[in-house]
Amino acid sequence: MTRRVRRRLCKDGGKGKDVAADEERELVSCSSSSRRRGGLGVAVAARGGGSGGGGSCVVDWRTLPDDTVLQLFGRLNYRDRASMAAACRTWRDLGASPCLWSALDLRAHRCDAEVASSLSSRCGSLRRLRLRGHEAAAAASGLRARGLREVVADGCRGLTDATLAVLAARHEALESLQIGPDPLERISSDALRQVAFCCSRLRRLRLSGLRDADADAIGALARYCPLLEDVAFLDCGSIDEAAIAGILSLRFLSVAGCHNLKWATASTSWAQLPSLVAVDVSRTDVSPSAISRLISHSKTLKLICTLNCKSVEEEQSHNPGAFSNSKGKLVLTITSHIFKSVVSLFPDKVVKENEVFNECNWKGKDNALGDMMSWLEWILSQTLLRIAESNPQGMDDFWLQQGADMLLSLVKSSQEDVQERAATTLATFVVIDDESANVDAARSEAVMCVGGIPMLLDLARCSRESAQSEAAKAIANLSVNAKVAKAVADEGGITILTNLARSMNRLVAEEAAGGLWNLSVGEEHKAAIAAAGGIKALVDLILRWPAGTDGVLERAAGALANLAADDKCSMEVAKAGGVHALVMLARSCKLEGVLEQAARALANLAAHGDNNNNNAAVGQEAGALEALVQLTSSQNEGVRQEAAGALWNLSFDDRNREGIAAAGGVEALVSLAQECLNASEGLQERAAGALWGLSVSEANSMAIGQEGGVAPLLTLAQSDVEDVHETAAGALWNLAFYSGNALRIVEEGGVPILVRLCSSSGSKMARFMSALALAYMFDGRMDEVALVGTSSEGSSKSVNVEGARRMALKHIQTFVLTFSDPQVFTTASASSASAALSQIADAVFIQEAGHLRCSGAEIARFVAMLRNPASILRACAAFALLQFTIPGGRHAVHHAGLLQKAGAARVLRAAAAATTASIEAKVFARIVLRNLEHHQTGTST
Repeated sequence: MTRRVRRRLCKDGGKGKDVAADEERELVSCSSSSRRRGGLGVAVAARGGGSGGGGSCVVDWRTLPDDTVLQLFGRLNYRDRASMAAACRTWRDLGASPCLWSALDLRAHRCDAEVASSLSSRCGSLRRLRLRGHEAAAAASGLRARGLREVVADGCRGLTDATLAVLAARHEALESLQIGPDPLERISSDALRQVAFCCSRLRRLRLSGLRDADADAIGALARYCPLLEDVAFLDCGSIDEAAIAGILSLRFLSVAGCHNLKWATASTSWAQLPSLVAVDVSRTDVSPSAISRLISHSKTLKLICTLNCKSVEEEQSHNPGAFSNSKGKLVLTITSHIFKSVVSLFPDKVVKENEVFNECNWKGKDNALGDMMSWLEWILSQTLLRIAESNPQGMDDFWLQQGADMLLSLVKSSQEDVQERAATTLATFVVIDDESANVDAARSEAVMCVGGIPMLLDLARCSRESAQSEAAKAIANLSVNAKVAKAVADEGGITILTNLARSMNRLVAEEAAGGLWNLSVGEEHKAAIAAAGGIKALVDLILRWPAGTDGVLERAAGALANLAADDKCSMEVAKAGGVHALVMLARSCKLEGVLEQAARALANLAAHGDNNNNNAAVGQEAGALEALVQLTSSQNEGVRQEAAGALWNLSFDDRNREGIAAAGGVEALVSLAQECLNASEGLQERAAGALWGLSVSEANSMAIGQEGGVAPLLTLAQSDVEDVHETAAGALWNLAFYSGNALRIVEEGGVPILVRLCSSSGSKMARFMSALALAYMFDGRMDEVALVGTSSEGSSKSVNVEGARRMALKHIQTFVLTFSDPQVFTTASASSASAALSQIADAVFIQEAGHLRCSGAEIARFVAMLRNPASILRACAAFALLQFTIPGGRHAVHHAGLLQKAGAARVLRAAAAATTASIEAKVFARIVLRNLEHHQTGTST
């Protein structure tokens, strides 16, 4: 593993200049120039003060000193190192140098017997190995690293006794073995004995979740590992506490999370250990008397960690001085001021509280103190992560007053695993609910207020991919908070996350995509993500790992979905190949979370109407409409909802509308509407909306009626949720245009439902569209169909059409009169001034109605309705035409053109002058005439 290199700052004109950053930029420049020149040389900018020394010179890369090449290798990850080593034979030999292979981190890579065998030729000098998964642990022997000193493994829940025994037998020089935090449920005392027999040089043993550690196993460690000084049995099932006292070399002991210990025996026996310096009993049921016994009887003990120990905390709350007479022994609890307490470990040195974990305070000065502080950092990072994961009640004060500060101090640790675990804890402790992605605002802002954002971004910029991943995860979770998201953006976090999203390491790219997903929620960050190249990076992620795990694909698709909601960004998504990538996911991916985000992204891409051609582009992508129709039958409600939303948006395009129908969309959406009556409001709204969009065409409208779509829409129209019943009313309005559907609505008991909407909905749009649906149903065109009926037997259900007609007309009239003020209307009717008409138009205009777009047939029907014998229908038609033509409406010019083609001006003038017309019909007709004149004047100019 490459060590983290501190950046050197030199002074240039009184300002700090980041030399490491300059060198990194030059390295990138050199690499690209080398490729352009066919690998013959490297273009290096000339430095110096000569006025004639500008430009660049070409340096033969083969002349670079070996030490320089090795330093370059050391700054690269394994993948880039391999690419660089492939340049020539010399570099290949240098790339295999032992100094580059003293440490190996395989956590982000698949490691099996074949991979281990391929790496074995380079692992002769391997000293430190990091692994993930029990398969990797089983393959580790294939590396043939006989001189291996340290193994750190995680994700090894499936590790067996046999595998651990082989690992120990093949690496007898092991000095440190650390496996966790996943519980080693299949590891018993037998494997522990084998480790003791084989690894006589063992100094550190840290294991999590052992089934048991009996007296024989611990006794074997005491007999065969004379150098063993650091033992941690975390969250273990059963431990022989008395046997631990036999490990006379023990200096550091942790039994955090173990709940089956006999504390009287433990405290009495451990106090006799001759070299014991520090004990960690955090997250246990240790008694205050056991702590007091350790304090009183141990001659060497200096530090006891009792974080999140309920009995100890209760004792301290009742008796604050319970452990004050500790004979120079420090007891750390959640309720104590940990920074201030740890300062007492430095009796001969002035140390600031916030600098207590700064390695400069102990490195190279006091080895014993340095060992204890390094151990304490590791213990704190473990314990705080476990506490954050369980999120116990009553921890807010701790996190806000010192926990966040402590984690950020640990992020600066020189121990790589402590750094990463602290970043993981920062990502974890802010989360309130994983499902809803809620974070604690106070905790998030506490991290921000103490300078945590620049610190995490700096960690994300380091060369270690494992640290990049954990830092990106923390930034992502913190960025759910809008204030923190702004701070991340202000500190250059968008560019950093975009660069990480381009990583060939899937874990790094996944967490970076998650960060961009959360940042893209803020409208103010979308353009910055696009400018940083984030959209292209996210699309490339999907194309790079089309069959990847749900993590990377869901995050990338989710971020694209947020970005696609912005008009300009949606065009960038399409330009970057996002339509193809998202449709590919919708067609081939089986992961529900990914499918939901892909469908949402396609819905947002198609939501911009006339602003761009993405709607048509999505529909034209091979298999897009078919895939979305298929997704409406998914077992996952979120997938069904987003797919229906996408089909709703896509149905605004004529070709898409017919394509959806051809793909079986009518049947699928009717079925969805029938099945979603007890589902979420969002799914109900989108199912009704998709049917509304499809019902624009006659063929689709009739097909919806024939497939049984009227009944579920009427049920949805009875919802108490305005968005749901408003959308259902829109679909029923479209369906009612055709006489067969109008009669179906009557037969299914739809008139009382529409009447109720028309009279009592809190949504003006729902009332408006319900009134229009009723007007369609009873303007006379349904009468002929009513004689035949719509049922399969050829006879109508028994309904009182005339009674329904009277009810409908009565409530249409009531609806229209809600927009009438008799005094104002009388004044306007008697006046020729346009001011009065403008006042009425402004008062009655329904803002959302300006988004409705009618066909020529629909406009013609309203014009015909102006001649209807029923005066209320004439008033309703004039009111509708007023809404559709009012200046400023999205489709007003379109509707005005249709009216002019239909010769509506003459009919409107007649309606305005009719003696039998209501005053509302007259005034509304005059306003429509005024609107037409306005649009005609605008067109002519």
